[in-house]
Amino acid sequence: MFKTPSFPTPRTVATSAAAGAAIAVVLAVLGGRAISAQDKYTVQVPNGLAFSEFRGYEDWQTIAVSHSGDLIEVILANPVTIDAYRAGVPGNGKPFPDGSKMTKIHWNAKKSAEAPAPTIVPDTLHDIDFMVRDSKRFPDTGGWGYAEFDYDAASDTFTPLGSGTNCGYACHTIVKAKDYVFTAYGKR
Repeated sequence: MFKTPSFPTPRTVATSAAAGAAIAVVLAVLGGRAISAQDKYTVQVPNGLAFSEFRGYEDWQTIAVSHSGDLIEVILANPVTIDAYRAGVPGNGKPFPDGSKMTKIHWNAKKSAEAPAPTIVPDTLHDIDFMVRDSKRFPDTGGWGYAEFDYDAASDTFTPLGSGTNCGYACHTIVKAKDYVFTAYGKR
């Protein structure tokens, strides 16, 4: 009858060492990928808004969609903003309440290869814009703070555009009478 030795043999030591080395290589590769992948919620505009202030925006309700040049856009809002729209803001002359948040996601446009009629659909992500209403924090920009994060598909990373919270303010002054908001909440 054979008995398993209680001490390692040269062969079991070599096998264990090889297995350990293989596991170390796999962990290093996977760990490197995890480290190199960007957590978008860590990105912030210098002296401005952080992506993390809009956590969960992916699940917000759609206000509207738009098309501008080579981009397709969807404008989303948090529940505070949707409730304000439903109450008649800004058409009723009232401003959006503090805590209102909106995002505009831009995709590069392309023609659908599958649709039976000529149809333009989203392609790669281009950038994401954010705005938040906080009249105490942003008194010099109509109560709104703005941010834009450009997206690079090759590296799967976001880069803040500009600095500060007023990057969209100059453009939005065109619609000052509508509380600095371009997008109307369409009939549903």
